[in-house]
Amino acid sequence: MNYRLLGLLLFLPLLSYAQDLRKDTAALSIDSIRMRSGKVVSIDSYARRFNPRKALLYSAVLPGMGQVYNKKYWKVPLVYGGLVGLILVVDFYNQKGNQFRNDLFDLLNSPAGTLKSPDGFTETQLRNGIEVARRQRDYFMIFTGFMYLLQMIDAHVDAHLKEFDLNPKLKVSIEPMMNDNYYTGTSTGVSIKLRF
Repeated sequence: MNYRLLGLLLFLPLLSYAQDLRKDTAALSIDSIRMRSGKVVSIDSYARRFNPRKALLYSAVLPGMGQVYNKKYWKVPLVYGGLVGLILVVDFYNQKGNQFRNDLFDLLNSPAGTLKSPDGFTETQLRNGIEVARRQRDYFMIFTGFMYLLQMIDAHVDAHLKEFDLNPKLKVSIEPMMNDNYYTGTSTGVSIKLRF
């Protein structure tokens, strides 16, 4: 067992702390927080800035409006791009199914000697084409509903996450590392360091 590693794991919690103690903590009370700008705000007024239910309602009424309410404007083109793209795919398969259906009716109403439609499909191929187009249309209608629900959930969760104020000193860095190993000699590698 590597006693250095065990000693490091036992000693590491003694070096870490979870609070940023500042000299001017007198302005803070139990029910207030300090914003990034240094301004002290009560927790109640800070939590009321973004109401998750209101964001959910806005997204339900008009897709993308919850993202605008949360001030995440860059998500609005993603919401509308996804919804419009899925609706266009639904429309494509709907038109394809209607085209196959019209060709099948033309084939069935044609004189008895005709075995193929004007597009060159047989009756079996047209019936299979109708079924495949209908199934794909239905799948993409379900995907469109999921996309609508997903943008509502995104707005709701994003409004909840607005309550958390991140420390601007929080930093993740990838740095080279040299490790002196007793058994194998010196080894090199990459380490990920989290500073806060």
